[in-house]
Amino acid sequence: MKINGKFELSIYFFLRLFVLITLIRQIMLDNWGSVFICILTLILFFIPSIIERQMGIRLPKTLEAIILLFIFAAEILGEIMNFYGTVPHWDTMLHTINGFLAAAIGFSLIDILNEHEKFSFKLSPFFVAMVAFCFSMTIGVLWEFFEFAGDQWLNLDMQKDRVVQKISSVELEPEGKNIPVIIDNIQKTEIHSIDSNGKPLTTTIEGGYLELGIIDTMKDLIVNFIGAVVFSIFGLLYIKNRDKYQFAGRFIPVKKEQGDEKG
Repeated sequence: MKINGKFELSIYFFLRLFVLITLIRQIMLDNWGSVFICILTLILFFIPSIIERQMGIRLPKTLEAIILLFIFAAEILGEIMNFYGTVPHWDTMLHTINGFLAAAIGFSLIDILNEHEKFSFKLSPFFVAMVAFCFSMTIGVLWEFFEFAGDQWLNLDMQKDRVVQKISSVELEPEGKNIPVIIDNIQKTEIHSIDSNGKPLTTTIEGGYLELGIIDTMKDLIVNFIGAVVFSIFGLLYIKNRDKYQFAGRFIPVKKEQGDEKG
């Protein structure tokens, strides 16, 4: 189903209007961190248009609409409206979509070069799909690096911690052997610390042990992998028979021809 101009325009108008309303509300609440996110979101909304003008490519309307919805879902709904904390699997869904979209972009970069007359190399459809997959996974890994840096330097907890009831670690082996010690059915843990004034503090974690982000990181990479694989398969079928498998073409940027109009 092709997205017509009115529907596309309504998406752009609604998203920008909602962000502006959110921006005004956050200013009234003196929530300047959220104000920055709103401004950043409005700037990110211009990226598809900038890419089209500067790189001479045409983004399919479906892809462009999904990119804008993705930015809105990640920044406004996820961060400001706290969908990450209140909506189950919101982060997982976005990372899966990110894997799919990044593979589409990686696929288009190689496909455009493959079709360009100035380049002498030609990759087989399988290797084009493989490059798309690797591109998507690289983007996913770089994002996890960014989250790790935010946690280490700014204490943002972007790699969301979670409470688990089981740990297995060689650090607990009393003789220092490389044998994991398993502690299961953890009911609660206590953390003893000292505040800035030298006063001792005790923090109790009910229900288990606080795992510090590795599960979130691996889950994000796994669903990114799934999204990348799904699109790579679609892309492989598309490049072998572009007329038959037009679904993938809705997500693949193409080189603008002379006089080509966006549409």
